[in-house]
Amino acid sequence: MIKRVRSWLNQEDSQQTHQLSPDNIPHHVAIIMDGNGRWAKRRGMPRIVGHQNGMKAVKRAAIAADDLGIKILTMYAFSTENWTRPKDEVDFLMKLPQEFLAIELEELIEKNVQVRMMGHPEELPSHTVSAMEEAVAKTAGNNGLVLNFALNYGSRKEITESFKALGQEISDGILRPEDITEELIGRRLLTGELPDPDLLIRTSGELRLSNFMLWQLAYSELWFTDAYWPEFTKDHLVEAIAEYQQRTRRYGGLS
Repeated sequence: MIKRVRSWLNQEDSQQTHQLSPDNIPHHVAIIMDGNGRWAKRRGMPRIVGHQNGMKAVKRAAIAADDLGIKILTMYAFSTENWTRPKDEVDFLMKLPQEFLAIELEELIEKNVQVRMMGHPEELPSHTVSAMEEAVAKTAGNNGLVLNFALNYGSRKEITESFKALGQEISDGILRPEDITEELIGRRLLTGELPDPDLLIRTSGELRLSNFMLWQLAYSELWFTDAYWPEFTKDHLVEAIAEYQQRTRRYGGLS
């Protein structure tokens, strides 16, 4: 059955073969958006064309997540390691948030989406930071889907910086070593008050975490697809959630 769903584009979904339980939709889904360059290369196009099409996939994923009842969608947009890529590619990637939000921000506001960003903005170009700060500020009062972009994000740096801050508080006499708990560390990470992801999705067939949310993903379910990120559709998201719903989350205990 082809059904019409709530959509910023008023598009129709393709054929869905999975029946999802509305009572077991993951609250927080994180996505490692991988394969833009390879998608373009296979088509004989420049890598930047892959990134352009990847931006379209971001919108498709956000639409699908909102429609399926996911509350938080965290998307790995640019890592602390991505600076080693060719300068022209990095410069192009730094323009994508500005381009995406210039087109989509008003609809994000209308659809009650709250935009967030986690990462290290001090190393980003000013135009990238300004675009993100505007989106965060204009959607701060919204209480719908949280669209959280991990931009210039690296989990090891995140953990290192949080430990430095805790160490300084111990040195200053604000904390005692015995005051440090897993919950306190979690609150000091860039995800802050956000719950840990229930489900991690990675595209392009790669089977690794690539320095993404290493603390937060400790007990997340992992799902991988060979599809490159520009090919990602609602069908892929539904397939991932369908498999998620077949698993039993034991958190190290017994079911």
